[in-house]
Amino acid sequence: MSSGVRGRGGRTTIRRFLEMKQEGQPIVAMTAYDVLFARLLQEAEVDLILVGDSLGQVVLGYDSTIPVTMDDMIHHARAVKRGAPDTFVVLDMPFMSYQASVEDALRNAGRALKETGVEAVKLEGGHERTCETITALVNAGIPVMGHIGLTPQSVHALGGYRVQGRGEADADRIRTEAAALQEAGAFSMVLELLPAPLAEEISKSLTVPTVGIGAGPGCDGQVLVLHDALGLNPGFKPKFLKRFAELHDVALEGVRTYAREVRARSYPDAEHSFEGD
Repeated sequence: MSSGVRGRGGRTTIRRFLEMKQEGQPIVAMTAYDVLFARLLQEAEVDLILVGDSLGQVVLGYDSTIPVTMDDMIHHARAVKRGAPDTFVVLDMPFMSYQASVEDALRNAGRALKETGVEAVKLEGGHERTCETITALVNAGIPVMGHIGLTPQSVHALGGYRVQGRGEADADRIRTEAAALQEAGAFSMVLELLPAPLAEEISKSLTVPTVGIGAGPGCDGQVLVLHDALGLNPGFKPKFLKRFAELHDVALEGVRTYAREVRARSYPDAEHSFEGD
């Protein structure tokens, strides 16, 4: 194991995440949406897998996360948990699965845990109503990860995908939201698209760990969309993204080679065919 003491089944626990923050040990998180990539992340010993509602863009072809449904999330989280049964998995609560009422949130989050086996859910936003919902979920025994900064489900209200917290008033709002999420009972929170100094300041001010994406090196951990990090989405080039592999070109050449061999009737050959009696 790469990150020290884990719970039953080998997965990192909420208590261990808190210990990792105290010890200054970065939390490694990544997204996954299917069994094969989830299995790969477990083999790589990441600490946390997020089944993100980014599957709307990455897997389902939408232009935002907003169309993603609870059924979509449960379908993909089941697959991820089958691929990574010994890894801590968090399910993104999709748009309008928790905003309308606390009762909706409890029903949908409870369904998420019961039907998928994930360890926690993630909610976007840090305003008062969301914090009340988080407290209700935590009191019901449902661990919650928060998410502030750029919150993709509110992209239209925020005026697009842009860095948050650059003005002092907006920075103060995000500081307040971070403290409120911790007070509400969130065991950790994602900080997305924030100036690095602000994200580091917030991370140091909290007792719960932060996981950054586009928020600089001062967070307690980092998360990336797996497909982006592996270069499978070559048109997506935000400043914060580093590609750790270039699989698009490798995959494209593999498919082209397959097509050439099929058209030339060189595949399948005798090695890849069955003989008769």
